[in-house]
Amino acid sequence: MDFQSFCSVPAPLVETVRGPVRGCREGDVEVFKGIPYGRAGRFRAPEPVPAWKEPLDATSYGCVCPLLSMEKPGGELLVPHRYWVQNEDCLNLNVWTPGSRGKRPVLVWLHGGGYFAGSSIEQVAYEGGNMARLGDCVVVSINHRLNILGYFDLSEFGAAYENSGNAGGDDIVLALRWVRENIAAFGGDPDNVTVFGQSGGGAKVTTLLQTPAADGLYHRGVVMSGVIGPLLADSAGSARECAEAMMAELNVSGVDGLERVSYAQLAAAYNKVSPALKAQGKPVGCTPSPNRFYLGDPLVSAAGFREETVNIPLMVGTVYAEFLGFMNSTSVTVEELFSPEEREELLPLFRAAYPGRPDGDLLALDTIFRSPTIRYIKARAARGGRVFSYLFQQDFPINGGSKAWHCADIPFFFHNRELVPVCCFPGAAALEERMFRALLSFARTGRPQADGEDGWSESTPEKEYTYLFGPDCRQEVNFDHRLIQAWEPLSAEMLERMTRSGAQIQH
Repeated sequence: MDFQSFCSVPAPLVETVRGPVRGCREGDVEVFKGIPYGRAGRFRAPEPVPAWKEPLDATSYGCVCPLLSMEKPGGELLVPHRYWVQNEDCLNLNVWTPGSRGKRPVLVWLHGGGYFAGSSIEQVAYEGGNMARLGDCVVVSINHRLNILGYFDLSEFGAAYENSGNAGGDDIVLALRWVRENIAAFGGDPDNVTVFGQSGGGAKVTTLLQTPAADGLYHRGVVMSGVIGPLLADSAGSARECAEAMMAELNVSGVDGLERVSYAQLAAAYNKVSPALKAQGKPVGCTPSPNRFYLGDPLVSAAGFREETVNIPLMVGTVYAEFLGFMNSTSVTVEELFSPEEREELLPLFRAAYPGRPDGDLLALDTIFRSPTIRYIKARAARGGRVFSYLFQQDFPINGGSKAWHCADIPFFFHNRELVPVCCFPGAAALEERMFRALLSFARTGRPQADGEDGWSESTPEKEYTYLFGPDCRQEVNFDHRLIQAWEPLSAEMLERMTRSGAQIQH
């Protein structure tokens, strides 16, 4: 659409329960950006925003949550980013819709970055326009509080901070309530909401399943590289000692003193005192805190998988190399790194799991995500949950050949390959269509159909039916379990060997 026709199209106006919002049209899609869904005092529970009467300009993205350190651009070739204005007043969301008439499935995106970084627009592939237009659905992306603003347990300092350790999760619940109350006015079906996210965003989906206040606000979940085990483990205990160390550093008393200082001062104090405490195993926040609001990681908490959400269908998956996809290991060989005994054990298992791949690809095989994902799927299926497993194993013709890195699947699921040049290679369009079709069929029915038919089975406690996305898309059963079991104990040591041998991280 050229500029003149773009400007001549009447701006869409939608009436929300708090007041009217005016967006813009981008081709066949109506877009609303930066709609406030809540407000919150520092460390405190969020609440809905006051109502307004005049149309709210929803044509610019809202502020994103402040981070603990200044962002440093890097890795833009593999994961193109956008950097945006940061402010604690960051409880806002974005909506893409084909139009206000209809009753379309709703997909709510939870961004990555762990629980401490990222934003709803951080990656260019997060744009929801293509998904809304091609999938005839409504897409929502959310900003919420992060790091110590969103996950810092100060409950020992009083009732006002009872759930400060999960304030960011409270924000997400409030945003989902906004969706429940308002999405029909944007053409969405409030009774068909899929929450999906990658990395920390995927972890937030698993967290929602353990959060009673979120029950009934969503109906399916997609966890993309979001079962991460110890890397994003729940916080263990109160952050009181860390908070008191920050108070001493800032020369203030009480949490109200922490509330009054600027965010820059707060972050500087945290960054100064928290490393030593963390090294001692003391709680320093930045991940959810189990309590009566959030019942904890089901793989380690006594709560297990909650009965109330065990019937929520899930798509759960990883990518082939994850973090190792950012490492250039082409100058290192299996013979240099492995002993004869190690090669004798691992290589037959690798060749059986990944026939056709060269032996050297073993060096990039992820276990950090894949291993806990296998355990999560098995345990949830044993509890009676419906889980559909996938693995993205597409190689990319860049840097002499790269294995799928952390975030590499996002442009394909969003149908945003055109926005990420490294994803525009021969055969990628067909893969994108297959992955997009699987995601949208899951959002509509609770069952992904990558091949236009069933072809993708639910996992059971004994059998993980994993759909492999790549040059040869197919379903396999327990295809890599023996390999992962044997490789996981050695993978950390192999990474150290690779680093010593001169392999370099690409970003």
